[in-house]
Amino acid sequence: MRRVFLWAARNAWLRDHLPKMRFMRRAVRRFMPGETMESALDAAAPLESAGIGTMFTRLGENLESLEEADAVADHYIAVLDAILARRLNGEISVKPTQLGLDLDEDRALAHLTRLAAHAATTGSWVWIDMEGSAYVDATIRLFERLRAVEPRTGICLQAYLRRTAADIERLRSLDPAIRLVKGAYDESASIAYRDKREVDANYVALAVSFLKESRGRPIRLGLGTHDVALIEQIAADVATAGVGRDGFEVEMLYGIRTAEQFRLAGAGYRVQTLIAYGDAWYPWYMRRLAERPANVTFAIRSLLP
Repeated sequence: MRRVFLWAARNAWLRDHLPKMRFMRRAVRRFMPGETMESALDAAAPLESAGIGTMFTRLGENLESLEEADAVADHYIAVLDAILARRLNGEISVKPTQLGLDLDEDRALAHLTRLAAHAATTGSWVWIDMEGSAYVDATIRLFERLRAVEPRTGICLQAYLRRTAADIERLRSLDPAIRLVKGAYDESASIAYRDKREVDANYVALAVSFLKESRGRPIRLGLGTHDVALIEQIAADVATAGVGRDGFEVEMLYGIRTAEQFRLAGAGYRVQTLIAYGDAWYPWYMRRLAERPANVTFAIRSLLP
């Protein structure tokens, strides 16, 4: 089932036709409050009142012109201003190919630097999202160059890639902020763990090692997973090293395990909800369905009366 959904995410014909169908547009509402920035910001209000922070991302990737990338950067400047105006505990997450990485790496860095500098003035952060394995090296280079001048920046790394432990070690001297996810792209067994048990084991090992070795240093680790059992296992493992529940963050998607997000926040965990929006949602949505069977169940239920 995972392979079918990942294939569907890459299929150009499905990408052009399925989003126009009413049942698909209804189903995707389970995972995003709307397509506009305003709908995303409005959805943050009840989370804010429960002590849950937000991270905003406008969907879209692999732009075809630098002018499009310029417009995306301008849009995120507006998002940061809106976060400040609404007094939200919010941050932004941006895909490098949204900012022109495919076309000009230096231009993409310039956009990230501008966004991070503006975020610093508003008290926010900029996170660099991770895309498929072909972009890992370039994305890490961007983060290294950006972090050197703008400390309020973080990067997403994927636990299913075999190289991630080495990537974390490479970045350790930067006291990095890392959002650790399992990974949602279709990667070969030569570079990625394919078995769920292997991915889970590597996820726990990476998180625990990073937290224990970084204790007392100015780092941030976000556990980007909906697997509550893993989160609680990591919390128990690092407690022996003096890392409390507030020593890391739990980051889940809007609309997924909402009750658990509120429960964890009430139990002393720092929780952040990633709110996605925009009209380029089809490939992102297919990858969400591929991540775990429960997401498919949610989608089917949304189609029922």
